[in-house]
This record gives sequence, structure tokens and C-alpha cells, in this order.
Amino acid sequence: MLVILIEDRMIQPQTVCHSCPMASQSGLPRWNRGRLRCGNLIEQPSEKGSPQYECTMGFRVAKLSDANTLV
Repeated sequence: MLVILIEDRMIQPQTVCHSCPMASQSGLPRWNRGRLRCGNLIEQPSEKGSPQYECTMGFRVAKLSDANTLV
């Protein structure tokens, strides 16, 4: 599951991405083969954490699974 991180909150990407010109046709981040295509990796995944990206609009995006938590 992809989430957008804003300060101390996590929001669904549909809330932000639908207005982004880099989003997919369905208004979601372009996620392909385990990598965010519309952003850059800014934080490598740690043993307990998730990889984090910065999208072209400046938001922080993280991929979470049921076992992952943000550190």
C-alpha cells in the first residue's frame, strides 16, 4: 500500500495524485516493479522501515506492507 506522508499524518495517494500530471490515468502514483516512477528514492528501507520517496510535487511517499511500519 502506498501512502503520502504529511507531517505526522498518512493519507491515501488518491487525495493528492489525482491532480498531478505525472500520475497514472487512474490518478495514482506510477508504481512499477517495486519503484516509484514519478519520484526519487530519498530513504533506503531499513530492517524495520519502509523505503521512502519524494514525488515530483514534493510529497513524501512510502510503501507499506502489513509487516512494515514507518520508523
